[in-house]
Amino acid sequence: MKWAPTSANSCPARIVFVRGAAAKEKLLMAMAPGNVDKTRAAPVTAIVAYDLEFYEQLPRLFPHADARSWFAGNQPLIATTAFRNGTLQGGYLILAARALGLDAGPMSGFDNEKVDEAFFAGTQIKSNFLVNLGYGDAGKLYPRNPRLTFAEAAQIL
Repeated sequence: MKWAPTSANSCPARIVFVRGAAAKEKLLMAMAPGNVDKTRAAPVTAIVAYDLEFYEQLPRLFPHADARSWFAGNQPLIATTAFRNGTLQGGYLILAARALGLDAGPMSGFDNEKVDEAFFAGTQIKSNFLVNLGYGDAGKLYPRNPRLTFAEAAQIL
């Protein structure tokens, strides 16, 4: 996950691994009803978030150009880049977890404002999605759902 690419090596993802009882209770208060039990049962839930001040790290992360100047003061570009690349990094997290043999259940059924207040108050970090991590009970996991065919999802022009 660390070495996977992001645009301008921006690395905007910030991840909180929630596993302690107190932290888990704070998170459960923000969950949609259908996600409460599975989040409670998961050994760890990752809050995949993005930092709207990621560009402050660019002099170190992308030293061969003044990439910070591309973003400073450009809020639409900051928001788009942080969200897009933070999401990409969240996907890398899922692939890394699965490569280690863990089950990974991404979710968007939660109240972002409640999560942000509970875990990121006073920062420029915003929650994006959650991922339950652990070893699922094979008897309770859903079988893999169908996927679109290549022709349904892609074009070659």
